[in-house]
This record gives sequence, C-alpha cells and structure tokens, in this order.
Amino acid sequence: MGKPANAVYRRRMKPTRLLHELGQSLWLDNITREMLDDGTLRRYIDELSVTGLTSNPTIFDEAIGKTAAYDAGIAAKARAGLAGEALFTELALEDLRRAADLFRPIFDASRGEDGWVSMEVSPLLADDADATIEAAKAIHAQAARPNLLVKIPGTAAGVVAIEEAIYAGVPVNVTLLFSREHYLAAAEAYLRGIERRIAVGLDPRVGSVASLFISRWDRAVADSVPVTLHNRLGIAVGRRVYRAYRELYATPRWARLAAAGARPQRLLWASTGTKDPNARPTLYVEAFAAPDTIDTMPEKTLHALAEHGDIKGAMPIDGGDAEGVLSEFVGAGVDLDALASHLQREGAEAFVKSWRQLMRHIADKSADLGPKHTA
Repeated sequence: MGKPANAVYRRRMKPTRLLHELGQSLWLDNITREMLDDGTLRRYIDELSVTGLTSNPTIFDEAIGKTAAYDAGIAAKARAGLAGEALFTELALEDLRRAADLFRPIFDASRGEDGWVSMEVSPLLADDADATIEAAKAIHAQAARPNLLVKIPGTAAGVVAIEEAIYAGVPVNVTLLFSREHYLAAAEAYLRGIERRIAVGLDPRVGSVASLFISRWDRAVADSVPVTLHNRLGIAVGRRVYRAYRELYATPRWARLAAAGARPQRLLWASTGTKDPNARPTLYVEAFAAPDTIDTMPEKTLHALAEHGDIKGAMPIDGGDAEGVLSEFVGAGVDLDALASHLQREGAEAFVKSWRQLMRHIADKSADLGPKHTA
C-alpha cells in the first residue's frame, strides 16, 4: 500500500493518482483493438494510474460488432477453419495477451497482486460446474499469460467451479456478485481451493479477485423508493461487503494461509459507472475509495474521475452507516436477499444475450468476409 502523501502534494495529484496512493488499484472496464493500436491503453497506464483491465461479452460485442477493427482477424481465422466460440476466444485473447504484456511490469513489480487482465468463460455455462472448470482451464492454457484471470460467475454452480479452478492453479475473477452472502460464498470457495493446494504441497499463490456489482442495485429500485433513498443502496451494500472482507482477512484461518504464502482474494468494485443522469458521474468511485481493493470503471467514468473527481478519504472499514441505510430500504419494502438473487440472474441473462449476439456477429462477419479474402 502506498504511503499517505502530504497535504500539499495531495492537492497537486490527479484523483486517479490519489486512489493509487490510498492503496486502491484502478482497472479499466473495457478493451478494444483500437485502444491497443493507437496507444490509448498505454497512455492510461502512464497518465491515469491504470494498472489492469476487465472484459466481458458485452464489451467484446460492442468492439467486434460495431467496428471494422477485427474484420481482418475474423477473415483470417475463418479461412483457417475456426468458427463461433473458438474463433472468438482466439480473437479476444490476441487483444488480452497484448494488454497483459503492457501490464506485465506492474504484475511483476507487485508480485502478482496487480497488473491483471480478465477473460470470461462462456455465459452459457453459468449453471454447469464441470463445463465451467474445463473451459477455465482451457482459456488459462490458451492465453499463455500468468497475469490473465478467468472470469467465472458467482452462481451456485460457479462457486463449485471457482474452488476447483483455484485448486488447479487457474487465476479467477469471480463475477456477478451482488451481496455480502454472494461475496462470502466466493471467498469461501477461494479459501478452500487454497487450503487444498497447501495440503498437497502446491504453491498457494493463485491470483483471484471477487467482483461486487454496484450501480445495478440503484437502477433496480429507482422507481420504487423515495427520492431521499436514490443512489444510496449500492453504496450501502458495498460498505456491508467491505466490512465482511476486512473481517475475513483478520481471522486466524487467513493468518495460517498467509503464513504459508497465500495472497488475499482482492475485493473488486464493478459496475461503478452511474446509471442515473442526475447523479455525479464519480459518485461510486469516490464512495468506494478503499485500500486493498480494485475499482474497475468504464472510460467515461475514468475520464470524469481524472478531470473532476473529489477523493476525500477512505471508506470506513466497519461499514459506517451501511446497516442503518439498508434498514431504511427494508422499511421501504425492498427485500434485499430476493433482489440480490434477481440481479445475479438478470446479470447472467444479460451476458448470455450479449454472448449470443456476439456469436451472430462473428458468424455474419465470417460469412461476409470469407469469400472476399479467399480469392
């Protein structure tokens, strides 16, 4: 964790740098071939303290379906006999390997704590633990980069797959977590996987992050709670989870694992771009300034943070007013457990929709581009 800067120095630092000094990693929630080709990602690393990135099917669908940047690659791979998921995986990994190489110095300097990129298993496998495990192993092997995390959803089947993937030495980004209970299930799977590795003499250092989704909470209740509660639920949920996170890594169980060389599964704040046009674009980023965590944000939010973010201090490790605020939502008729389950299902369904659309775009482009490039 970086040392606190003095007051004068802090006033001169960009908010992105302030978060870095606080001990938080800033990751970009986006990747495109264009930002790799034109040096944009390199500039984000050099100028905005970006130290990693995440991707998902929606991000790749936007990049592949709406630009021509991938057309030559699709055509070449189609001619080589690749199609569908296999073609996409190699196409995506081409970008992610390049990004991983840009972040590799950060990964090495932080001894594997930072400098990661992420690649998702097929969302169609969300309820199939065995298939998810095999897909995670295959992506990890095909990527051939030590700083690539495989994204596995924190569904019931996903939790089983997470433990097995960690035990197999596959670094994991647990995605689609929405509540304290979701987070603790993912953390428990990680700990069990590490404990099993230690028991058989394997290296306990397997990278992992647990991604808690924030803004979707507030979007879900915006039309059903008083205006005084708008844009407060996601922050309260995050604070509750942060308290559980800090408590978990203060237990004797973790102390034993750390003594054996294990590293914490870092908590990652996801979906931190605001959905409400009346809210500050940096609302969630400022609220989730917390040491030993990661904030992954879209480019729009990253630029807003750099230009006019206001980092006032770290999130309270005891959760602050989280429980009181959550009680207000319960009083307003919000069933928090039911909503968390709904949001996870909804998120999984949204990724499936994006995945299927992505496969259609690849199939269409393969058909359109193939004949032109085989003459």
